[in-house]
Amino acid sequence: MDWELIGSSVGPIVLGAIQATIPLTAASFVLGIVIAVAMALARISGIAWLSGIARVYISIIRGTPLLVQLFVIFYGMPQIGITLDPWPSAIIVLSMNVGGYAAEIIRAAILSIPRGQWEAAAMVGMSRGQALWRIVLPQAARVSVPPLSNTLISLVKDSSLASLILVTELFRVAQRIAAPSGEFIVIYSLAAAVYWVICLVLAFGQDRLERRLERYAV
Repeated sequence: MDWELIGSSVGPIVLGAIQATIPLTAASFVLGIVIAVAMALARISGIAWLSGIARVYISIIRGTPLLVQLFVIFYGMPQIGITLDPWPSAIIVLSMNVGGYAAEIIRAAILSIPRGQWEAAAMVGMSRGQALWRIVLPQAARVSVPPLSNTLISLVKDSSLASLILVTELFRVAQRIAAPSGEFIVIYSLAAAVYWVICLVLAFGQDRLERRLERYAV
């Protein structure tokens, strides 16, 4: 085993994670949750056309491969006059993908809150929006943390697809090192180990967040 190569590769791969993989994941997840909340509220709004738009959006996102979505935005959009750089393309596609999947998680979490909570809020004079913000969403957040954490961990791994549109993230750095050296097993295993460590940290954060949100348990 080429220990010298391994030693010299750790820094660039970790740097690729810090400079690209983690920021790309964080930005895409935050934007994706905003989209997901909007789609979830549209689905339960009771307004037919609004709910219909959300249904179609979720269906398209869940029914098509992430790689195809990425290629449509990055390679397809220039054909209709819209050219995006690799970073914006990756963030748009990954956040839209998260939004499609997380919307159903958030919708289910909101619907899991007993109707009596809404009625109790109305009895003390709260509007529907106030009840949603102050009572329902905090409890729904507690319910949705485990599945949303799984979505975030999947997003970390899915971010490696951004290497296909030339985003220099963790996996692309590993590819650049492995290609000339021919040490594919060693370098790709090293990249896998870095992904694993990131996911371990996120799982630890999930556990801490779940404990904090226990105060909203009914």
